[in-house]
Amino acid sequence: MMEREETRNLETIPVGSLGIIPLRGCESLAQRVDQYLVRWRTQRESEHKDSLAFAGYQRDSYILKSKVPRFGSGEAKGVILESVRGTDLYLLVDVTNYSQTYSLCGHENHMSPDDHYQDLKRIIAAVGGKARRITVIMPFLYESRQHKRTARESLDCALALQELVKMGVDNIITFDAHDPRVQNSIPLNGFETVQASYQFIKNLLRTEPDLQIDSNHMMVISPDEGGMGRAIYIANVLGLDMGMFYKRRDYTRVVNGRNPIVAHEFLGTSVEGKDMIIIDDMISSGESVLEVASALKQRGARKIFICTTFGLFTSGMEKFDKAYACGNINRVLTTNLIYQPEELLEREWYVNCDMSKYVAYLIDTLNHDTSISDLLDPNDKIQAAVAKYKKGLALDNDD
Repeated sequence: MMEREETRNLETIPVGSLGIIPLRGCESLAQRVDQYLVRWRTQRESEHKDSLAFAGYQRDSYILKSKVPRFGSGEAKGVILESVRGTDLYLLVDVTNYSQTYSLCGHENHMSPDDHYQDLKRIIAAVGGKARRITVIMPFLYESRQHKRTARESLDCALALQELVKMGVDNIITFDAHDPRVQNSIPLNGFETVQASYQFIKNLLRTEPDLQIDSNHMMVISPDEGGMGRAIYIANVLGLDMGMFYKRRDYTRVVNGRNPIVAHEFLGTSVEGKDMIIIDDMISSGESVLEVASALKQRGARKIFICTTFGLFTSGMEKFDKAYACGNINRVLTTNLIYQPEELLEREWYVNCDMSKYVAYLIDTLNHDTSISDLLDPNDKIQAAVAKYKKGLALDNDD
């Protein structure tokens, strides 16, 4: 940890006293982030830490208390229970956490992404412009799947970003946005889309002891043309070849709001005998990525690892159980940036990639108004992890 901190200039004066407000359903991630920040700032030595500008720098917790109570009709209001005046405020929200419920006229309602987004706006409104700066950390970008117009339809993600900016949000940090170009809707404001590439590789190396990381034994696969960018990055960093599937659709029919996929066509070199890393932004129902895995197995692939930032599993996990049982997949890696049900964490094929330390790095660095460029490009960290793996050394928690 200390070696990584030496590469960052944290002697600068913080923007303001650090405050973190987790929205409902994001508390567990916020608590882990808070633990890192408390530990680092307790250990950190700074010649300025006794000055007025560093007041409140070392605290027992940076989480500020808030709540969003609801009336019997289902209406709600945001309430902040501590002072936020002059703070550098970070709001954490998981819009996909369907486990959260509220009472609506006596009925139990599960919170939708719309409900979480409205609660976020309520908390911003409760701040009332008194914070020095507001940063929204929204790992799964709200309405990011509705990022472009193909017919007479709404552009929900762009509208949401513009709405947050108008309410006083200075920066928006998201992870693996479905299409990063949506940031063009707020060109004069801060918007960062962060990748989990290093965490995927680190956890894959920890889990699998017999990998040979070279172009003769491993390959990176993009399951569709839209994910080419992230696959190219991983392939280039690891020195591997890349392959791609494209979806052949039936444009004469619409099923569940989209044109059904007829077949996955493969573009790339031979996969026979090689380990496959399938990289994508999310698993929704999982049908597409499992079809890709099956197609790779039919072509003679050895082990298949699926790495996606968000594991939604909207149609359950039974299909993945069957794919694992018949050998079509070996591991599925997703992050803890969104809600993970216990039944997922218990699966033998599942590997959880903890992102709390990374989020803590981002918050800590931004609070000092210091560049996060080295955090956004993990190439050096990936190379160091691969080098340790090839030497037979174990990757510890500080890697």
